[in-house]
Amino acid sequence: MLAKVNSAALYGIDALRVEVEIDLASVLPQLATVGLAEGAVKESKDRIRAAIKNCGYSFPAKKITINLAPADIKKEGSAYDLPMAIGILAAEGLIQKDRLKEYLMAGELSLDGEVKPIRGALPIAAAVKRENLRGLILPQANGPEAAVVREIDVLGVKNLPELVEFLNGEKVLNRTHVDLEELFSQHCLYDSDFNEVKGQQHVKRALQVAAAGGHNVILVGPPGSGTTMLPKRLPTILPDLTLSEALETTKIHSVMGLLDGKPIIAIRPFRSPHHTISDAGLVGGGTVPKPGEVSLAHNGVLFLDELPEFKRNVLEVLRQPLEDANITVSRALGSINYPASFMLVAAMNPCPCGFFTDPQKECGCTPLQIQRYRSKVSGPLLDRIDIQVEVPALRYQDLASRDPGEPSDAIRKRVNTARTIQLERFQKRGLHANAQMGTKDIKRYCVVKEGAEKLLETAINKLGLSARAYSRVLKVGRTIADLEGAEEIQPAHISEAIQYRSLDRRL
Repeated sequence: MLAKVNSAALYGIDALRVEVEIDLASVLPQLATVGLAEGAVKESKDRIRAAIKNCGYSFPAKKITINLAPADIKKEGSAYDLPMAIGILAAEGLIQKDRLKEYLMAGELSLDGEVKPIRGALPIAAAVKRENLRGLILPQANGPEAAVVREIDVLGVKNLPELVEFLNGEKVLNRTHVDLEELFSQHCLYDSDFNEVKGQQHVKRALQVAAAGGHNVILVGPPGSGTTMLPKRLPTILPDLTLSEALETTKIHSVMGLLDGKPIIAIRPFRSPHHTISDAGLVGGGTVPKPGEVSLAHNGVLFLDELPEFKRNVLEVLRQPLEDANITVSRALGSINYPASFMLVAAMNPCPCGFFTDPQKECGCTPLQIQRYRSKVSGPLLDRIDIQVEVPALRYQDLASRDPGEPSDAIRKRVNTARTIQLERFQKRGLHANAQMGTKDIKRYCVVKEGAEKLLETAINKLGLSARAYSRVLKVGRTIADLEGAEEIQPAHISEAIQYRSLDRRL
């Protein structure tokens, strides 16, 4: 006796349709799972047996063969519990088979038959729509997340008997509906604001420029100067997240099980990994490849605090995603491409003790120690960071000031205006921000006035800027001009952009 149930396997940040085939044979009782099933999938036989018995159904005393097709794709996780249990009951004749082909199922079973939440509900729902199936049956807790995908029936179930009754036509399951606009309004609020930062006006200005053009930033300052507090508030001034960006970001977090009950991510992600992270943890990897921190920061900010403390090989793997806005993880069974379009924000002390630029505290580091400390960050990586800013220690007047400062909402309005200008400029090129410009784009859109050319020539000769750093200055100058609504890049714009190459002057 044979039964077939539709399910899905997560592959990268997408889901692929998997057919769960159940065969019952009247021989010695045995349960075998084939089709590249990982540990959690093989363990499901004990959960399924207990769930079926505890729900009042008889578990067949036969040889049960479960095939997960296609067999050349690894299957992992506990989401196959529900389709396997339904398949066994259908093969035993306890469920009508005609409705099984209309739906895709995914869910973890507890021993009492309760259906528990799973990872990847959103990409699975997208796969249902792509396969032209009628709907998706999954845990009730995952319903709002999956219902973001329209034009399919999303049915949430609480337990195994409820689903059996539905498939036999004895019960009706209500379709899950969500209002995307309402979801956005409920989940688009930030917990912090730029007006909470005292002083540091020039650093705030640099971060505003970075947000307007999507530029990477490094902040260099002593402990307590705000090099951690400022980056944490950077997402609050980034452009509003669009629906397509929100869906793509949500898919990545859904695959990793990081949604924390939220149906959609409506704010820019902020990721701050510890400096002990491995290269696989940063860019993605593993036996069954999973997204890394650069992908979890997609459409948001990746913050690397204490940059020189990161391992050299970990920092070097950032080069490709910084240039290409994606990362490819290759394994023996194939390659997976993960999106990785993020703003890199890094922070470091000016020296090992941290007080080289602090006027109040004496630095005990030798010039050689400072040089070694800063050389931990390679030149090629620094060249890929558009804006380099020194953050001075805060004065008492700044700390005691009662001036609330400019709120994030006001800054974000200016940033949105500048991004709108860039979207109109690059609408035929498919770019979203000035930081993404290539060589041809720079030649076309970064034409400078005669006075600005002389400033650039002086900067290159005296500061020894590399060719990549020269391009960075032009991109930042273009962004500053956009913030002011200027069509041409003026000398003042280039002058400010050159000021944001502080490490080129120091090293």
